[in-house]
Amino acid sequence: MIAILLVVLAIIGVPLFAVIAIGAFAGFINLELSLMLVPMEFQRIGDLPVLVALPMFTFAGVLLAESRTPQRLVDFTHAALGWLPGGLAILGLVMFSLMTAFTGASGITVIALGSLMLPALIQAGYQRQFALGLVTTGSSLGVLFAPSLPLILFAVVAQQVAPGQGIGVNDLFLAGVLPGLLMIILLAAWSMWQRSQLDVSEVPQHQPDRVPLATAIRDIAWELPLPFVVLGGIYSGWLLVAEAAVVTAVWVLVTLAFIRREIPFKRLPGIISEAMMLVGAILIILGMSLASTNAMIDAQIPQKLLAWVTPLIDSKIVFLMLINLILLVAGMVLDIFAALVILAPLIIPIALAFGVDPVHLGIIFLANLQIGYCTPPVGINLFLASHRFGDDILKVYRATLPFLALLLVALLLITWFPSLSLWLPGR
Repeated sequence: MIAILLVVLAIIGVPLFAVIAIGAFAGFINLELSLMLVPMEFQRIGDLPVLVALPMFTFAGVLLAESRTPQRLVDFTHAALGWLPGGLAILGLVMFSLMTAFTGASGITVIALGSLMLPALIQAGYQRQFALGLVTTGSSLGVLFAPSLPLILFAVVAQQVAPGQGIGVNDLFLAGVLPGLLMIILLAAWSMWQRSQLDVSEVPQHQPDRVPLATAIRDIAWELPLPFVVLGGIYSGWLLVAEAAVVTAVWVLVTLAFIRREIPFKRLPGIISEAMMLVGAILIILGMSLASTNAMIDAQIPQKLLAWVTPLIDSKIVFLMLINLILLVAGMVLDIFAALVILAPLIIPIALAFGVDPVHLGIIFLANLQIGYCTPPVGINLFLASHRFGDDILKVYRATLPFLALLLVALLLITWFPSLSLWLPGR
């Protein structure tokens, strides 16, 4: 009865944190536990040092999105890769991945970079349908790359649900590299093949001018070292994730506000407010989710689900296929952060019982939710692209289908071959 009530509340538009809170309170009342345990979960969040990374990375991402960094990134990658067959499409995939990784929001990438790349691709001779599909699906790719906020959040939730499994943020950062590159390579190969199929007469004689590479490097000189400093510091052990987040935020603030002066000081309060509103929403959902998770653990819901699922599923791979289907649907209808905090506490204990490595599970989890961003009929990127570029939603659906097929192939490979995720972390 409580589950039906929560579903109805979600459908009629009650905020997600309130729905989760009602579920948590109902669970504690049913178990005859003190309701004071619910607010205590918020205090427990303060004991998680990795969460310091969330506001810092979010602030840096919003600053980057509000500056001219996307245009400089376009100029640099065009200068570096524009000579390749399909180079403009490949540079789009690279840029989308970087932007989504640092902002943690696929929608920002669709709006900020998609607006630059769509006309550039069409001007270079690509059909609009191909360009639309590339922008819509490519904007989700950075979820698997550090310092992606969903990667950090999965690690936080997993550490609470399975504290003895050694699920570190650094492990997830490393684990996402090869699966993320696999997705980019598949879409890049498709883009190069599409470019080779263009009739010479369809390619404009006057290609968009490329900024000289030396000029592009000089223009992006302050942003270019950032991924190497941050990720190199994390992977080498010189920086903890929280320290890397602080370095990122300070670096971006100093370069954009003090050196380039693209972000006026009067805009900083608004940018900080925007970033912290996103962080606050994540933390409220996370706090309520941890309370709900404790209620589910006390009620032995994961064990009951496992007892129900085990007779129906006789192998780990069948279990993972089922999880893929569930997460693809969840990715279509839920925000990625909401899907993480709601489903991860239920799925992780069952996956461990089936012998699935939790780091491998994390990459499968995020790869599915990433694809769900642009999966018809209700993937959020589809509606953002339709609204931003003025195309009918059915046209956007058709445009994304070839790219989705390739991403699903990559998902199957990630699922079937755990070494893709586990080789770099050495698990």
